[in-house]
Amino acid sequence: MVSVLIEHIVTAKAPLPRGHYVQATKANGFVFVSGQLPVLDGNGDVVLAEGLDAQVRQALSNVREILVAAGSDIRKLLSVQIYVSDIENWPRVNEIYREWIGDPAPARTVVPCGPLHYGAQVEISAIALCGDVYKTRDGGA
Repeated sequence: MVSVLIEHIVTAKAPLPRGHYVQATKANGFVFVSGQLPVLDGNGDVVLAEGLDAQVRQALSNVREILVAAGSDIRKLLSVQIYVSDIENWPRVNEIYREWIGDPAPARTVVPCGPLHYGAQVEISAIALCGDVYKTRDGGA
């Protein structure tokens, strides 16, 4: 029988959960980041970043802070899921995401989904590797 250590990740550098979930779960060298809205961390009130650009950047920042707390970072992302309330926002979301992630980009899904909680325009979840060693397809680190 194989033993699996499951760790729940919590950091004050990203909004604390407002429901029955954790910011991320870490297991077997992977970290699974729960959907992050563009909520500003801090006092516990739900305060969304204003405007689409700010919302995308805040949600991405929340993902990054959780990855760091789990011992990972954006260079170790394997898959990113982006939910947009209006598909018309997809081109701008894509531009901001491209600036944030650089190349090579991980696998990604963009889902137009209609209204999001608290009136947010975007929600982002992710899966990444944890640990010190990983290689890209070209053999680099």
